[in-house]
Amino acid sequence: MKIIRCLSSGEVRLARLHDDGHATALTGDLFGTLHDTGTPVPVDKLLAPLEPRDILCIGLNYRKHAAETGLEPPRHPVLFLKASGSVQNPGDPILLPRRLHSDRVDYECELAVVIGRTCSNASRADALSYVAGYTCGNDVSSRDWQKLGGGGQWCRGKSFATFCPLGPVLVTPDEIPNPNRLRIRTIVNDQVLQDGNTDDMIFDVPALIEFLSASTVLRPGTVILTGTPQGVGMARKPPVFLRAGDTVTVEIEGIGRLTNPVVEEQAEPLPITAESP
Repeated sequence: MKIIRCLSSGEVRLARLHDDGHATALTGDLFGTLHDTGTPVPVDKLLAPLEPRDILCIGLNYRKHAAETGLEPPRHPVLFLKASGSVQNPGDPILLPRRLHSDRVDYECELAVVIGRTCSNASRADALSYVAGYTCGNDVSSRDWQKLGGGGQWCRGKSFATFCPLGPVLVTPDEIPNPNRLRIRTIVNDQVLQDGNTDDMIFDVPALIEFLSASTVLRPGTVILTGTPQGVGMARKPPVFLRAGDTVTVEIEGIGRLTNPVVEEQAEPLPITAESP
C-alpha cells in the first residue's frame, strides 16, 4: 500500500494512493492498524508522509560513494543526526541559507526507512519486521558548514530548515520485500547526477536496524536515512552545488519521485566575520 499524508479540505489526513492517482481515506494509526474506508479524498497538498520522532542518518554507506570521496569504507555504520525541524514536504522549496551563508549546498538521494514499532536489540533476522515503510529522502547538506563551520561534526550543515525533504509516499514493506535491490537516482534540472542501486550499501537495511537498536531505542516514527550513492555534487569535477532556480528530484524504484524547487532564503544574513566558513 502507498500511504500519503495530505491537506484535504483544511484537515491533515492519511490516505491510500491508488495506481490511477485517486486517494481514499484511511482511519486508524500509521504505527498501528490502518483501515481503507474506500471514501475518496481530495488531495489539496501533499505533506511529508510523517513527522519524524528522530532522524538517524548513515554516512559513507555506499561503496562507490566512499571511493569517490577518497575514504576507506567504515568498519561500523557512521551515525549522525538531522534535526526534525529540517523536514520539508514534497513540492515545497529547499531554502538556500542566507543568515548563515552557504554557497556549497549539495543534494543526496537516500532511501528512508520508517520504524513502525518500538525496536530495541533487534536481530538481523527480525529487523525488517520493525519497518512501517519506505520513502524517498534528500539529505540536503551545506558542505561548508558541514566541514568548516560545523565544529568537527556534521549536524550543523545537515540540519538547516528544509534540508530533509521526505515523500511523496510511504510504501509498506509488502510492496518492497528487499529494500536493498532498488535503483536510486538524483535528477537536477533534467540531468541525472546520481544513479545507483541500494545493493551497493556497505551495511544493508537489516544490518543498520540491528546496529542502531543495539544501543538506541528506535521508537515508532524514527526515520533512518540509509546513505547516498556516488555522484554527490562536492565530489564532481568541477563540483556541482544547488543554485536558486534549480529543481531537484529524488527517484527510487518502487516508491516514486520526490521533487523540490530550490529558492534563495529571504532573511538578511547574520554579521559573521572571523568564524565564517
